[in-house]
Amino acid sequence: MNTPSRQIVVMASGTGSLLASLLEAADRPDFPARIAAVVTDRECRAQKLADDRGIASAVVSLRDYPDRAAWGKALLDEVSRHQPDFIVAAGFMKILDGEFIGRYRNRIINAHPALLPSFPGARAVADALAHGVRVTGSTIHLVDDGVDTGPILAQEPVIIRPDDDEQTLHERIKAVERDLLVRVVTDFATKSIDIQGRKARLL
Repeated sequence: MNTPSRQIVVMASGTGSLLASLLEAADRPDFPARIAAVVTDRECRAQKLADDRGIASAVVSLRDYPDRAAWGKALLDEVSRHQPDFIVAAGFMKILDGEFIGRYRNRIINAHPALLPSFPGARAVADALAHGVRVTGSTIHLVDDGVDTGPILAQEPVIIRPDDDEQTLHERIKAVERDLLVRVVTDFATKSIDIQGRKARLL
């Protein structure tokens, strides 16, 4: 059995469905990385998923700090303590500050429930429905200093049905997103990345 050589910290905020898919993948002997820790910004199911697996977990809540700068430093310190080779933001609903992004430039992967650059931000599913588009999907991209503006690593479409509401559409996007994220993380752990401006390729 191969020993994973790459360390990942996963950051999450909610139900942990993306984290669960990564944990299942990490159980496979051929998965090329180890989930070293899960860091959340609130008490949530993602933390419990980590605890149930004996994976280190921590909550770094914004409300426990006097301002966002102090929270950002605490978050960076907690993540860095686990010495990750790269970081996966799997439903992490806080914007990272410049110091954090600078420390891990081109090593933070984010999953977004839309086909960027369309519908960035926290309301991506609702915005796609409100706009009346016929196709949306999932994007896996690198985090940069903007909001969902980093180089795109992979995308997969999801057709919007006439009877979709936000919940039904989001569930179908998440089903696609889980598989897509595992594939990208696997490639990111085993390949080199070539970035030319806004374009990124795993080689």
